[in-house]
Amino acid sequence: MRATVFTLFPELFPGPLGASVVGRGLSQDLWSLSCVNIRDFATDKHVTVDDAPFGGGPGMVMRPDVLHQALMATYGEKKPDALIYLSPSGKPFTQKRAKELAKAQNIGLLCGRFEGVDQRVLDAWDFEEISIGDYVLSGGELAAMVLLDACVRLVPGVLNSQESLEEESFSQGLLEYPHYTRPQQWQGREVPDVLLSGHHGKVRQWRTEQAIARTKVRRPDLWDAYADSGEDEKGL
Repeated sequence: MRATVFTLFPELFPGPLGASVVGRGLSQDLWSLSCVNIRDFATDKHVTVDDAPFGGGPGMVMRPDVLHQALMATYGEKKPDALIYLSPSGKPFTQKRAKELAKAQNIGLLCGRFEGVDQRVLDAWDFEEISIGDYVLSGGELAAMVLLDACVRLVPGVLNSQESLEEESFSQGLLEYPHYTRPQQWQGREVPDVLLSGHHGKVRQWRTEQAIARTKVRRPDLWDAYADSGEDEKGL
């Protein structure tokens, strides 16, 4: 995967993407990251990338002409597999979409600032708008890092254990079951007996039950979708 981030703050990258398993994947060329400084494509002496919104209102809006030049210089007429604008107005980011993007060869991420981006450039380049949650950040850079981390860890070879990917939260439509490790007793709290039994079938059943119970309580929206899919009848 080749990821290109369009930003006014390229110095923020790779940031956390340069650490842990994702950073190791970057150093091993399992994926690549480059940043395009949008300000490099401003044409006036003040290096202006934004202007006041038509119709009035607070704040400033990122200019479509400057963004278009940055995109053209990077891609020309050949668009990447996915172009994503990180926006609180976008569709919620999901594990399903992360899996799809992890298979892409080339993706571009646009990090907005100020009040946002002129809609015309989003339409002209057919951007997919994605939100990482129902809240507002100062800019799209942190959201881009979240999205890339979720995708890159799914790229083959980045994680050592494929099994861990298959069992973690959202992979099966449920939240993940609770985990325990040594010491067996801690502050008067015991590890559930079934996890010490050595009976793999019973352990698997317990984990399924725990995942279902946790999802029902913490994320009833996920449980409803899981139940509607019929997966609850088949188990994990």
